[in-house]
Amino acid sequence: MKASFLSAVVGAGLTHALPTIEAVGNKFFTSNGDQFFLKGVAYQLTPADPLVDTEQCKRDAALMEKLGANSIRVYHVDPSANHDGCMDVFEKAGIYPLIDLDTFDTYILPNDPWWNQTQHDRYAEVMDAFIKYDNVLGFFIGNEIIIQADQSLAAPYIKAATRDMKAYRDKKKYRKVPIGYSAADIAELRPMLQDYLTCGGNSSENVDFFALNSYEWCDPTKYAESGYANLQSMAKDFPVPIFFSETGCNVPGPRLFGDQNAIFGPEMVNDWSGALIYEWIEEENHYGLISYGPKLEPTATGANIEGGFTRAGTPTPVLPDFTNLQNQWATITPTGIKRSDYDPKHVSTRACPTSGVQGWLVNGNVALPTIGETLTTNAPRPAATQEAEVSQPAGSASPTSTKNPAPMNKELTGMSAGLVGVMLFFTFWL
Repeated sequence: MKASFLSAVVGAGLTHALPTIEAVGNKFFTSNGDQFFLKGVAYQLTPADPLVDTEQCKRDAALMEKLGANSIRVYHVDPSANHDGCMDVFEKAGIYPLIDLDTFDTYILPNDPWWNQTQHDRYAEVMDAFIKYDNVLGFFIGNEIIIQADQSLAAPYIKAATRDMKAYRDKKKYRKVPIGYSAADIAELRPMLQDYLTCGGNSSENVDFFALNSYEWCDPTKYAESGYANLQSMAKDFPVPIFFSETGCNVPGPRLFGDQNAIFGPEMVNDWSGALIYEWIEEENHYGLISYGPKLEPTATGANIEGGFTRAGTPTPVLPDFTNLQNQWATITPTGIKRSDYDPKHVSTRACPTSGVQGWLVNGNVALPTIGETLTTNAPRPAATQEAEVSQPAGSASPTSTKNPAPMNKELTGMSAGLVGVMLFFTFWL
């Protein structure tokens, strides 16, 4: 059933104890039964944890309310820290965080993938720290791990991590917070990866949502010219919620955020669940919606100064980008459908991609590696009486001793973000 004339919950209501969110079919729904669309921003002030300074969260959340945001993405957190203050602030502001489970030393490596007990336990620590907050919208199992076709053999490890984190969530009897993946918008990979992570018919292994870091829409442009029509064609009746986990091209600038009308408009709203704008803080890449002070020398030192930018204080809108986005969101009221009226049977389960298509290396529904095992075959999934061809890695080598050599969510300043992905897009574009 297509969307009915029912206003979805988008940044509305500043009440405490927000309704929780679940993924059903290709939509998000609140526990009140209303469809939920993301209007959010990437929020990572430093490489460390932005959810530990309650006073800073208060200042930022107040301005996010004025912007019209209802969600944030946080790339890195410290599970041992106390997040009660910031999470309470964002809950009162009607804002739902999405949290990345991986850390700087637990990435699944793209060229030499692993999924071992150390990684599992570190991911679990992050989940344990945030699962208690009702306004947690979801967890990312990874961000842009695969950025080229010859890294696609890492895909079974992404799926294995998803399987094990969902199993951990359920074993602990936690709320079924959706667990998904944030992908780079690489044309030769996108269709195979999004289909692979949702194929096979086993919901315990598949992602609960698929998100895309895409900078294809560069103002001024139109829907048909931007590349969004192509993205929409591959998202039609997708089996799980799909949304933009980063967007907001800043070339040539200023940003007009015209893509928001497309994402929440009739072309895409039945299949997409919204967007997260990159990013909250102004840095060297000039994607910021706010700043905490003028740019400084890269060598400048002092409290809350890093990479030539102040990273705390009173947030000041970067104009005209902030106002342009604020005005766009103010005029956008996506329609939705009641959970009770929604029939998820119309979504389409995708076939597992075969190897050889545009360089994709995973052949069908391969048996996933268990914790500590290495996948040594890309043959189709064996029969129930057969064993998958996996091998125990030699010695005690661990990926936790080596940082991801190509983490796509780190900026030139060392922060977690999507700048490299943006640069890669422009390389292809040019």
